[in-house]
Amino acid sequence: MAEGIQKRLQKELEKFKSVQKEYQKCVAARQQLDAQFNENTLVKQELDLLEDGATVYKMIGPVLVKQDTEESRQNVQKRIDYITGEMQRHETSIKDLEKKQDSHRENLAKLQHQFQQQQVKAVARS
Repeated sequence: MAEGIQKRLQKELEKFKSVQKEYQKCVAARQQLDAQFNENTLVKQELDLLEDGATVYKMIGPVLVKQDTEESRQNVQKRIDYITGEMQRHETSIKDLEKKQDSHRENLAKLQHQFQQQQVKAVARS
């Protein structure tokens, strides 16, 4: 009987660890997106300070290529919009994973309690 509970406890622990790893990956990706968002916001602020006829260069590989100021603003805004969407998607994933972790924690606590009760009963029988 105790072996069955121990196996269920082990499986639940493995599931919990798996969800925890996924959660950590998601949080790391969210942090990276946050850094990209901040960087692009700063670039947008700098581009908004420029006059319409100002010269803007875009780095493509090792080469600087001249680019239209308005096109640069649009590209940066598109990037910001995309990053914002990705950040929202990751936030939703993080919340879901937090709920899964809480569920697994509860199951682990229940199984540990059952396992301990089985051990106490086994000792009492001895």
